[in-house]
Amino acid sequence: MDYFHELTQTVNRALDEDIRTGDVTASLIDPEKKAHAKIITRQPAVVCGRPWVDEVLRQVDARISPQWHIKDGDQVQTGALLLELTGKARSLLTAERTALNFLQLLSGTATRTNTYVQMIEGTGATLLDTRKTIPGLRLAQKYAVKTGGAENHRIGLFDAFLIKENHIEAAGSITAAIKTARQLQGDLRVEVEVESLEQLSEAIMATPDWIMLDNFTLGDMRKAVDIASNTGIKLEASGGIETSAELKKIASTGVNYISIGALTKHNEAIDLSMRLQ
Repeated sequence: MDYFHELTQTVNRALDEDIRTGDVTASLIDPEKKAHAKIITRQPAVVCGRPWVDEVLRQVDARISPQWHIKDGDQVQTGALLLELTGKARSLLTAERTALNFLQLLSGTATRTNTYVQMIEGTGATLLDTRKTIPGLRLAQKYAVKTGGAENHRIGLFDAFLIKENHIEAAGSITAAIKTARQLQGDLRVEVEVESLEQLSEAIMATPDWIMLDNFTLGDMRKAVDIASNTGIKLEASGGIETSAELKKIASTGVNYISIGALTKHNEAIDLSMRLQ
């Protein structure tokens, strides 16, 4: 997956909404004054977002010199020095907020993801994200999820079929929807959502690649795993997963995947700080 092919445009839009016609406060500073800055973290984190920060610096002033002390995916503790910057003071201050916004948001996503991944370590289940991302930052957040140790479910509506309740209703049945999907684009993964063991049986007969178990009880998940065993069809648990205890129990049922919207939807940015010297 090319997480970076929209990076330039994403950063450009972020800078445009912040700078517009110019940084009026930075204009108070002597344009020739040079400065040195340090960015530290005020809390433990899995760091993520270097490519976006580097692009912010490049677009604001390509003469800014960054010296990274970490790489994406590194786990750091409170007070860790992440990055040092050298350049014109005006440029450093203009770039500060947008650079930190990317770094703190994506580090937050990676950190939350890593916490969830550790909860189910050793169970055999794989943690997946969803499409519940910030508009315009889909690829950046998907990259952060991957950096945090989980996997991407699908990037968008174009790279896999996910047949849900309304699709089934409009198509006429689970069987009809899966059959049409195979006819239209047989090279794409076909997944169907089911809400009961009865629907599960119908779905298995139609042979999708994956089946999503929507809001199943733990008992029914275990039954679903038994029913689908030896079919080659992967099972994904989804819906209503709010606590670590629930997540661990779900992972122990034997499902292949667990998708959680909270990885990208519940955004808690890492507290970062930049200081000029």
